[in-house]
Amino acid sequence: MTTKAAKFEAIPDEALTLGQQLCFAVYSAGHAFNRTYKPLLDRFGLTYPQYLVLLALWQQDRMTVKRIGEEMGLDSGTLSPLLKRLEAAGYVSRLRDPGDERQVIVSLTEKGRHLKADAFGILAEIGKASGCTLEEIHDLREALHRLTQRLGSGQQES
Repeated sequence: MTTKAAKFEAIPDEALTLGQQLCFAVYSAGHAFNRTYKPLLDRFGLTYPQYLVLLALWQQDRMTVKRIGEEMGLDSGTLSPLLKRLEAAGYVSRLRDPGDERQVIVSLTEKGRHLKADAFGILAEIGKASGCTLEEIHDLREALHRLTQRLGSGQQES
């Protein structure tokens, strides 16, 4: 009979080093992306999370706060101040849904729509900075989506 202690004894000490952790690799990559995006977004007065909201809105033009939160994995308490700043910058407008006063609809303004053209330049700069081919980007993105789904659903593979 194998005990928990015996199972852990079989794992080498190196397995616990920071550089061997998948979570640290993802964390480090996230920070590297933020540092790379920052100067590209600063000229528009945007933060990275604000840019992600705009990416979602460029797909649909109008979304409820709830839907944006679902897309981004953020709660309304985190999203509301971010949307207020986007509204103050003139990129979005927020209005209560006349059919359901509990819902707030976020829409792109003309300024927000025009910014989409600049996003292609940002995308190209990030592509260059990554040094990845389109195929590598696709494969990494798909692997990270699968990982996110597995972690989110508690699914584990044997």
